[in-house]
Amino acid sequence: MDFVTIFLVAVGLALDAFAVSVGIGISRERVSARQSARLGFHFGFFQFMMPVLGWFAGRSISGWIGGIDHWVAFGLLAIIGLKMIWEAFRREGARKPGDPTRGVTLIILSLATSIDALAVGLSLAFINVPILYPSVIIGIVAAVLTVVGMNLGKAVGSRFSRGVEIIGGLILIGIGVKILIAHMS
Repeated sequence: MDFVTIFLVAVGLALDAFAVSVGIGISRERVSARQSARLGFHFGFFQFMMPVLGWFAGRSISGWIGGIDHWVAFGLLAIIGLKMIWEAFRREGARKPGDPTRGVTLIILSLATSIDALAVGLSLAFINVPILYPSVIIGIVAAVLTVVGMNLGKAVGSRFSRGVEIIGGLILIGIGVKILIAHMS
């Protein structure tokens, strides 16, 4: 898998974290550098680890579904992308009390934004892509876009958070279609 494809997958996955971080930035009256760094680190770390976990799970079952692995990869990416688009239309922009960059809330948000990365890791195992390099790229892109998103949310408000999540979903669906076409030809 080439760098551009890995980067596009990383951006697609990170746009979910970006949208959440924009929402957090919007909902906070004040966003500190420490809060941005903490959220970026956790989102990036979870986005790095979840594909690795998914890849190991996928490697253990890939022998059973070898003939349809490209369909499974396409299906997973399409479902993830459609879920992201659906979630973009369901969100409400209410202010939330407390600090979402600490404690249990931080862990829950980190898990919630990285579940998609678990499925991507599973998909990469099915198409025999080594996982370390893509996971590092995914983690770095997620961390950077999370910090940018939190600060952007603080600066511009809620106007763009829905759009970036829709774009992320479309990118993941497009990558799934690319995998399907590559295996069909």
